[in-house]
Amino acid sequence: MGKDYYKILGVPRDASEQDLKKAYKKMALKYHPDKNKSPGADEKFKDIAEAYEVLSDPQKREVFDKYGEEGLKGTGPPPGSANFQEFHMPEGFTTFTFHGDPKATFSSVFGDEDPFKDFFSASFGQSGPSGFSGFTSFPSMGGFTTQSTTQGRRSSSFEELPSFTRRKKTQDPPIEKIIRVSYEELLTGTQKKLKIMRKVLNADGQTTRNEEKILTLDVKKGWKSGTKITFAKEGDQNPNTIPADIIFIIQDKEHKHFTRDSDNNILYTAKISLRDALTGFANGASVQVPTLDNRTINIPLTDITKPGTRKRVKGEGLPLPKKPGQRADMLVTFEIVFPTYLPQASLDALRSALPS
Repeated sequence: MGKDYYKILGVPRDASEQDLKKAYKKMALKYHPDKNKSPGADEKFKDIAEAYEVLSDPQKREVFDKYGEEGLKGTGPPPGSANFQEFHMPEGFTTFTFHGDPKATFSSVFGDEDPFKDFFSASFGQSGPSGFSGFTSFPSMGGFTTQSTTQGRRSSSFEELPSFTRRKKTQDPPIEKIIRVSYEELLTGTQKKLKIMRKVLNADGQTTRNEEKILTLDVKKGWKSGTKITFAKEGDQNPNTIPADIIFIIQDKEHKHFTRDSDNNILYTAKISLRDALTGFANGASVQVPTLDNRTINIPLTDITKPGTRKRVKGEGLPLPKKPGQRADMLVTFEIVFPTYLPQASLDALRSALPS
């Protein structure tokens, strides 16, 4: 006769998932080896974990309900059957073998929760700790000295109860990675697929394996340099900590023509000769300026151009994230290229033409 997992957990056969978890927590806390040092407690703790592993899994529970432990594990014909040919497993089911680590089950059920919070609140109520009677006060969690109400005299101090330290998981530090994006990509928006290699926990909750994963990063139009995109808990997994967040930080890719300012205006420096700076406007000259979408626009010279003169071209900057459909401007700064040499005749002509 195999094990009766329902009896081990102390639940009826129609117990709900919530009932199973509640019963498991209660029994696991009672027989946890850090608390219960009595003979057989370790084995009982293991049986409780195995029972929960089976009953909390719908497919394993179905097989157990029909064929018992023998059918579930394939260790012999189930009760009432002459051989294994007389019963049929669900499609895709393989025989169950308990992984043998009840503490892994304990950890997976309680997670970040304080395992002993419910135990203390439930067991140490007004009537005193479970298994003891006549307690009227609880000065501390270790070394109880209490008044016995049944004998009317003070009893000796009880042996100090085991201390349970809550092992609250902390999260690993975030992992930050720079992603360089071109202005052309920021003009239209783009999608980047980034492959990472990380460690993931196996089913036993203790060992790990390497796994590749593709993270899809949707870069929106006009995102500012320094924008952060967080993929929560995508770092390495391990039993004792919460995986790190992976954070991608947008930075501008260096461009051969442009930079941008904090308002998403595109900045361009146009170089013109000293002659055009002084006389170009009189001859109808203009300066050709490239754009982000590979066009060329002409900026006419309408006056004497001084060093540092700036002209604004509306709507030729990057998109404005907070104003859908709108773009910032292009700011064109003029740089005057002075000659490195002038013949004497040109110097004399300039001296005569230019005001003093």
